[in-house]
Amino acid sequence: MPDSDRIRVSDYQAAMADSTSNYRSADTGGLHLTDLFGLAGKTAVVTGGSRGIGYMIAAGLVSNGVTTYITARKAQACDEAAAELDALSDEASCVSIPADLSSAEGVDAFVAALGEHTDHVDLLVNNAGAAWGAPLGEFPGQGFDKVMDINVKAPFLLTQALLPALERNATHEDPGRVVMIGSIDGIRVPIGDNYSYSAAKAGIHMLARHLGAHVVSRHITVNSIAPGPFESKMMAYMLDDEASAAAVTASVPRRRVGSAQDIAGTVIFLASRAGAYTTGTVIPVDGGISTLA
Repeated sequence: MPDSDRIRVSDYQAAMADSTSNYRSADTGGLHLTDLFGLAGKTAVVTGGSRGIGYMIAAGLVSNGVTTYITARKAQACDEAAAELDALSDEASCVSIPADLSSAEGVDAFVAALGEHTDHVDLLVNNAGAAWGAPLGEFPGQGFDKVMDINVKAPFLLTQALLPALERNATHEDPGRVVMIGSIDGIRVPIGDNYSYSAAKAGIHMLARHLGAHVVSRHITVNSIAPGPFESKMMAYMLDDEASAAAVTASVPRRRVGSAQDIAGTVIFLASRAGAYTTGTVIPVDGGISTLA
């Protein structure tokens, strides 16, 4: 062992011998569930909030007192979903701001419309996404352009545009939060031919880490959730058929698809005091699929 290492070990042993601390933290306040996970009074944006996972997340937020702005490309569906979500709570509202986030112009229009309602955002959930499947050898360039624009470029541009709003109320103890909704298909090799989707979701996982490293000093955290199968339009072609639905659930170690409680609970953790020290992570919410070889 080098002399320098011997000195360090010796110093450590001496310090431990002289220590009078019992190493039991005195900071044990704020550990009640409402302190750890309470979100009442906060403001959130959920993209793609009119259906599927986005709707589940928005429902969880509104139910816990979070004023939530949802956006979707189809105005009628967005308005109808917001009305349903608004009825879930007397303490928080849900507001529809329809927008097409696949272009920079659409992002700018949404941010301007949001600014008419609020000057701050405590939580941004980038959920809106698209998929494309085609056999290898026939996969079109359009299948990459559309998926990358919606699944990667739009979340980046929207997060960038909302940084001032995310910073406004952010503090050292209670940072602004960004949650990217990735996919288990961005971690494992999918069995299907959704080449651009898996590439985009792997990209959004890395983008969250990259952004997270650059904005952490501004009291903003950025994390990803990688869902497995959930009921959604994207999964309808599998889950609407009894035989294929059975095959899907059989492929999940937990032997079921995800629920609203599963995905909303994870977002609530990341948005709450309990998740304030977590950034740059990818959290699989997949029933154990990511543990399979």
